[in-house]
Amino acid sequence: MNSQTNQATFIPKHAKRGAWLSVLFMGLGQIYNKQYTKGIMYALLELYVLIFWSNSFIRGMWGIYTLGETPQQRVRGRIVVQGDHSIFLMIEGIIFLIVLLLFIGVYYFNVRDAYKNGKRRDLGLPVFTFKQSIRNTWENGYAYLLLTPAVLFTLFLTILPLLFGVLIAFTNYSGPYHLPPKSLVDWVGFKSFIDLFKMKSWSGTFYGVAIWNVIWAIIATFTTYFVGLIYAVMINHKKVKMKRFWRTIFILPWAIPQFIAILIFRNIFNGQFGPLNKMLVDIGLPMIPWLSDPLWAKVTLVIVNIWFGFPYWMALMSGVLTGIDKEMYEAADVDGASGSQKFWKLTMPLVLFATAPLLIMSFAGNFNNFNLIYLLTSGGPVNVNYSFAGSTDILISWIYKLTLEQSQFNMASVVSILIFFVVASLSIWNFSRTKAFKEEDMIQ
Repeated sequence: MNSQTNQATFIPKHAKRGAWLSVLFMGLGQIYNKQYTKGIMYALLELYVLIFWSNSFIRGMWGIYTLGETPQQRVRGRIVVQGDHSIFLMIEGIIFLIVLLLFIGVYYFNVRDAYKNGKRRDLGLPVFTFKQSIRNTWENGYAYLLLTPAVLFTLFLTILPLLFGVLIAFTNYSGPYHLPPKSLVDWVGFKSFIDLFKMKSWSGTFYGVAIWNVIWAIIATFTTYFVGLIYAVMINHKKVKMKRFWRTIFILPWAIPQFIAILIFRNIFNGQFGPLNKMLVDIGLPMIPWLSDPLWAKVTLVIVNIWFGFPYWMALMSGVLTGIDKEMYEAADVDGASGSQKFWKLTMPLVLFATAPLLIMSFAGNFNNFNLIYLLTSGGPVNVNYSFAGSTDILISWIYKLTLEQSQFNMASVVSILIFFVVASLSIWNFSRTKAFKEEDMIQ
């Protein structure tokens, strides 16, 4: 009854006052609510930030806004004025922005805490002491305390690099005229995006590399998928003996370190000294320019990728095939179904249902398959119509060349952003259309 009376006559006088005082300055609301220890701690935190971090924060915001104003000056090869480093200023600015967000979060909890304790006073309830507040936080916010380190690591090890990479796309950070500390970097807005699609030197390369990238991802995904499926079906056939032995033999390509295997394949497919071409000559056939001709280089990539990719699918699908009810095949035999009919009407739908999400992930992985492209062909052979890219380069290997070899950081950042949107959009759209996803959504 007393509780109902308190609820009926509740006027948030102390709650509002405490909240507004904490808005004006951290800790004032707690002091108003007679939580002196907590209030002093909040107030000391804000004083510390204002005294020791204000100038650094202002400089960080100035740096990310201007990217520096004083260029480096040299006299007879000696640096007489160090100047501003635009990239360092950008990174510092991003760090202080993240720290500001964290501080705003603490400020919010300070106001919220003052309001809640003021509300307790308005309801005639005792305000938590400092020890009670700590105990309450430990009991009710234990999960959040455990998540705090993960959030901090995510902010500075994931969000910070992502923001930096995105912001680079809106600058002219590129060689040879805009590389700090010798030169300053400027904000240019969407100019790099426009240049990528309108300047012939960039657009021709981008469209050519992007089209091959999509073709490569589709072919690489489906060839490894179906080759793995064929091997799984053959090994799981009832007439095949020593199934474990065959699975072990065919899984070896996947177990060998890819880096070593690619270098071996690079020697095997060497146009002049490779054993494959030597064998062709010995049997009276002409040499094939495996890595020096654009078409043959692409064919070689697909062949080698099948070698690396099919064992994974074979092992995965072997498990799926083992779990299929044998009575379904027996019923199909009774109905007079042929082997091909059983494969396309029973095996294929069941396998595709179980592996569709992984198939989509495999497409995304092949879309960014840097190791195979760069280690086997280095993006070659040369294509004179491309800017800083070869005939077999995909977008990710082109980005590598733009950054580490050509210092075209702004354009590389633009391409990276486009890759993210394309891969993320396709993956989300395709995954949401799979039966596995729809059934899971219906269950929930």
